[in-house]
Amino acid sequence: MGSTSEFSRRDLIKRAAAAGLLAMPAMGVLSACATGSDGDDKTPDAGKGGKPGGLRPLNVNGSTPLDVVIFDGGFGQQYAKDAEAEYKKAYPKADIKHTGTQDIAPQIQPRFNGGTPPDVIDNSGAKQMDLGTLVGLKQLTDLNALLDAPSLDDPKKKVRDTLRPGVVEMGKFDGEEVWVLYYAYTVYGVWYSRTNLAKLDAQYPETWDEMLKVCEKAKKKGIAGWTYAGQHPYYIPFSLYPFIAKIGGVEVMDRIDNLEPDAWKHPAVKAAFEAYYELYRKGYILQGTPGLDHIQSQTAWNQGKALFIPNGSWVENEAKRMTPPDFQMAVGAPSSLDRNDKLPFGTLWAAGGEPFIVPKNAKNPQGGMELLRIMLGRKSTQNFIKAVSSLTSLNGGTEGLTLPPGLASSQQALTKAGKNVVNPRLQDWYVTLQKEKIGKAALGEMMAGRLTPDEAIKKIQKFTDETRNDDSVKKYRHK
Repeated sequence: MGSTSEFSRRDLIKRAAAAGLLAMPAMGVLSACATGSDGDDKTPDAGKGGKPGGLRPLNVNGSTPLDVVIFDGGFGQQYAKDAEAEYKKAYPKADIKHTGTQDIAPQIQPRFNGGTPPDVIDNSGAKQMDLGTLVGLKQLTDLNALLDAPSLDDPKKKVRDTLRPGVVEMGKFDGEEVWVLYYAYTVYGVWYSRTNLAKLDAQYPETWDEMLKVCEKAKKKGIAGWTYAGQHPYYIPFSLYPFIAKIGGVEVMDRIDNLEPDAWKHPAVKAAFEAYYELYRKGYILQGTPGLDHIQSQTAWNQGKALFIPNGSWVENEAKRMTPPDFQMAVGAPSSLDRNDKLPFGTLWAAGGEPFIVPKNAKNPQGGMELLRIMLGRKSTQNFIKAVSSLTSLNGGTEGLTLPPGLASSQQALTKAGKNVVNPRLQDWYVTLQKEKIGKAALGEMMAGRLTPDEAIKKIQKFTDETRNDDSVKKYRHK
């Protein structure tokens, strides 16, 4: 794709996610394995729309146990337990096994290999399973049956018609099958405290020169400019990738996602890497950051030891126990490098997050999809928003709610971004490449001062080329 080409249909869909938010008052079919009913044909209360014909649209067997695994991270587990309670009301004969863990792959991959996977999995976190590999090995259920089912609140609408624009597309890897349901709607960027910036008589820097000036001002007060999850440096791209897209255009990130030769050698990548490396070189990164995990870095940030941290909108909930009452958490889009940037200030990364999957060999895939249908109802959505300060992929649900500072800021950031919302796919398509190689072996090393930008770029391009040439890795491309 040339640098002057029009944005792809996929990108237009992704960017429409922001427009879908602004429109809010606030945010293959499994016929072969349908198991029928046990005679209890009640569904969860569907609100004013009523119950979908009084029948289970997914042919759930109400006597079959449901096995649920939830990533116990930034969003915790309670939202899922609450949805499971709604499932239990509808199917009182069903025993529900709930497992919360941060070790998704170590605990669940052996169950895939043994042919006994759970019925629904929140495949998230540092130890998530590689989605691209699961899709390539045909180990997942096509979720079109769920998407074509009547929505919980309005049976006249299909589930797919209640979701934010782009969410369904994100679940596709190739073809029309939908393998993943991204439940949360995440805003990535540079997170900060309005209060702590005000103490420095500063505002969020809209240019990189201003960013360096604010960091220098903080340094003189004994405060670091930045910190990040040094033990999980794949957090760095949450602000770095949209920075690259802002500088060089969305097509630069598309080439990177497509594993194209020399994609990482684009001048926009070099410029972005050099800017971030300058944070290290000038001593603007909190001492000891390379050894910190995500909780430790967030704690230091909450304590005012650093001004900025690259993160996603789950941070408001994950860090709430350490966040001072007057912190006024907010998210900023990447600062402009200079006037030659291809996209305006405000460009940021926002997309579906928290990937839920239903294994192909699950004992109760219909039950797994039914739980997701319940979670995409207004009741569960509002419960999630109130509990964890994040939006869901349901296009709505914030009516009547008072939003906390971080979530309110996320909506403001999306409003400013307008159509300039980007959605890099490396973290979905190539988890190992993104986390272990690009993140840990290159970006983490660069930000710790152990690699120069040129060395990091050379290393990442090598990793990319190896992945592209590895026939055992399923490849995906932007349409």
